[in-house]
Amino acid sequence: MVSVWTAVRDARDAALELLQARIAAGTPVRGAEADDAARAVIEARGFGPHFWHRTGHSIDARELHGSGPQLDNLESRDDRVLIPGVGFSVEPGVYLPGELGVRSEVNCFVGDDALLVTPRVPQRDLFIV
Repeated sequence: MVSVWTAVRDARDAALELLQARIAAGTPVRGAEADDAARAVIEARGFGPHFWHRTGHSIDARELHGSGPQLDNLESRDDRVLIPGVGFSVEPGVYLPGELGVRSEVNCFVGDDALLVTPRVPQRDLFIV
């Protein structure tokens, strides 16, 4: 459980770090690139075959799974640039059938020169009850 959680957390953070750096620098960043950053961490930890979905989806005022850019280079390659005003989730996950599944989600909004993330400080530790 701990190794799966750590892989998912680090994948989430890898996507966030890429997004934050590129947006702060004013450099274009695409949803597929963020998906690649998260997926690389999970694959490096040996869980690649168990990450079955895109890293994140669009969130807009019309619907939860909106019509904007997706963080996706698995189901489809989303090459749309993440521009100011778009919202999306970052939610990598690893699923071991019959054993466990772990997903960590944060929601993001691209501001004029920064990525706004909620919660501002994503969960770091795994709490086993």
